[in-house]
Amino acid sequence: MTKRIRKAVFPVAGMGTRFLPATKANPKEMLSVVDKPLIQYAAEEAVAAGIEHLIFITGRNKRSIPDHFDKAYELEAELEQRGKTQMLEMVRNIVPDHVTCVYIRQSEALGLGHAVGCAEPVIGEEPFAVILADDLIKSEGPNALQQMIEVYNDTGASVLGVEEVPRDETYKYGVIKPKEQGERLWEVAGMVEKPRPEDAPSNISVVGRYILTPAIFREIAQVGRGAGNEIQLTDAIVGLLDHEKVMAYQFSGERYDCGSKLGYLEANIEYALSHPELAEDFRAYLKSLQIS
Repeated sequence: MTKRIRKAVFPVAGMGTRFLPATKANPKEMLSVVDKPLIQYAAEEAVAAGIEHLIFITGRNKRSIPDHFDKAYELEAELEQRGKTQMLEMVRNIVPDHVTCVYIRQSEALGLGHAVGCAEPVIGEEPFAVILADDLIKSEGPNALQQMIEVYNDTGASVLGVEEVPRDETYKYGVIKPKEQGERLWEVAGMVEKPRPEDAPSNISVVGRYILTPAIFREIAQVGRGAGNEIQLTDAIVGLLDHEKVMAYQFSGERYDCGSKLGYLEANIEYALSHPELAEDFRAYLKSLQIS
C-alpha cells in the first residue's frame, strides 16, 4: 500500500533575476497574478490536493513569504473594526488551520536538487510533492497535483509533471526519454537537462510539478554539480532510475511560465478574464484597445 502524500516542498530561494528590478527586494514568488501572489496559488493547489505540510526552502530577502502566510493581527483587527467581513475572511484563510508551514533556509543557491535536499529532515521517509511557483497551472476540475497524486496512488512510483514543448525550446527544460504506458502517461527511460534540440531524446519536457519517493535524497547527496555548475534535480532523478521506476504524466491544464515576463503577462490576462469581479469590465477594456 502506498503512503499518502502529505507534504509539499516549495523551492523559493531563487533570485528572480529575469524580473529585476522588481525582485531586488521582493521575491519573484510574491509577484501577483491579478490579486494573489504566485506562491499563494501554489499553496492553494497543494492544499486542494490534500497536502497538510507546506515546506518552503527560502533564502535571503524572502521574509515576505512567511509574513504572507503568517497571522496579521493588526490588519485583521482593522478589517474587523471596519466591518469588512469578506476581506477579513480572505486574509484569515490564506492557509487553513489544519495546514502547517515550515521554513528552511537554503544558505547558498546551489540549484533545484540542493533545494529539495534541504527538505530531507522534515520529509523523512515519506513520498512528497515539489511545486515550483513559477509554473502557474490553471485547470478545470482536479488540479495538476491532484492528477499526479492519482497516478502515484496507481503506480507507487515517482511522477514527473510533463508537457510537450516545441522541439526548438528543449534547451530550457529537463527532457525525458519516454516509454509509452498509456494516455498521457510514460515510463521514464532516461532524462537530459536542457539539451540542444538536436540532442533531445523527445520534446516531452518536465515542468514545475514532481512527486518523489524519499530515495531521491540519497541520489541528491551523491550527484555532483551539473548544468550551470548546480546540483540538478534532473541528474538525481536519472540516478533514481537505476533503482526505481519513474513515471511522467502530462497533466490536464494550461501552464503559464511566470518565470518569464511574457508568460507572467499572459497569466495576468487569462486570470483577469475569469476573475468574478473583473472579467466583464476587463474584457470590454481589451475589446476597446486598437491593437495592430
